[in-house]
Amino acid sequence: MGSPFLYFTDDRLSRAELTAACLDGDLVALGEAYIPADAIETAALRAGSLSPMLGDRLAATHLTAAWIHGALPTPPVRHTVQRAVARRLHLVTDRRLVYRDLAVTPDDLQRVGGVFVTTPERTLADLARIGDEQHEEAARLLAEAVPGLVAAAVGRLQAGSLPYKRAALAVLQRIAAAQEDVTRYTS
Repeated sequence: MGSPFLYFTDDRLSRAELTAACLDGDLVALGEAYIPADAIETAALRAGSLSPMLGDRLAATHLTAAWIHGALPTPPVRHTVQRAVARRLHLVTDRRLVYRDLAVTPDDLQRVGGVFVTTPERTLADLARIGDEQHEEAARLLAEAVPGLVAAAVGRLQAGSLPYKRAALAVLQRIAAAQEDVTRYTS
């Protein structure tokens, strides 16, 4: 059973009823669902809003996971997902998803709002490995949101052999240096 605060199209209300409730100011959009306008947006609600899309076999990763963990104010236009199960999936492509057919290990997953999401340290390591401005900014915001996360992500990267590992470590070093500068100037 999902959250009673999440409304999905044609679940309890039709699209017309949801639109009317939004126009009346009773509901607001959140991810792929709607929540009461006075509800506090939590990680569980953000993740739960993706439950019809992710089910039990997909995990939210990268920018989607950063949004769920509270680092980004708005969800990405297309949600990045990976397999949360060992066996390969034969999925019907959804234009709202960027699907990576690589299983995420159980140690790197946590359940939030009934769906699988990569842990904050795995999310930070993944974001740092992408190497574009949008992902690097998301990495910086996630590192600010969760104290001690940079050291955990560095440890995770150093523990294995991954593509773009050196570039990711450089991104994390820049983030750590910026955090040290902020700490030094505010102390």
